[in-house]
Amino acid sequence: MKRSLRSGKALSNVVSTLIILVVSVLLAGVVTMYAINITSTRTQQEALKLSKQEIWVYGNGTAIAAVAIDNVGGRDVVVDKVQVRGVEADWTVAYYLRLSSALSTSLNCPNATHSWTGFLYTQGEVADFATDENDKPLASGDSIIIYVMNPQSVSVSDIGVTIGITVFTGNAQYYVECNVKSAESA
Repeated sequence: MKRSLRSGKALSNVVSTLIILVVSVLLAGVVTMYAINITSTRTQQEALKLSKQEIWVYGNGTAIAAVAIDNVGGRDVVVDKVQVRGVEADWTVAYYLRLSSALSTSLNCPNATHSWTGFLYTQGEVADFATDENDKPLASGDSIIIYVMNPQSVSVSDIGVTIGITVFTGNAQYYVECNVKSAESA
């Protein structure tokens, strides 16, 4: 007498294979998430916050763009370049001021006969702005204010138009937009 080995209660080959695949994918996902969590918590992240962005234009065509950059990340960065409306601004026409904390008030528009020495850049704050040809290092927790004189892509006809300002570092780019304002006042 021959006995049958099939009792009819075992899983089919297809179902067994699917269970093994699902379990292995879930385990791989858990291991991957654990590795990402360990890696990301032990590395310091780069993070800049762009704020107080302004672009002003005088009737004679003189334009000025300004932005405050706060390094809110856990590591120091180097600001490689600044673009206004997609056109890179030369560092020789960019005036900057380093601060140890973030700015809380709006930036002031320089007047037409402007001096960067003793400049009232915000409500009640006077400082001397510098310019040079080098990229701008920015320590973690610090801020920098950058004024770009006569960005090549802005003219009087742009008043009322929204224009973007892009700041580049070695690892990322940061973008903000603002409306172009008239610098003329009564």
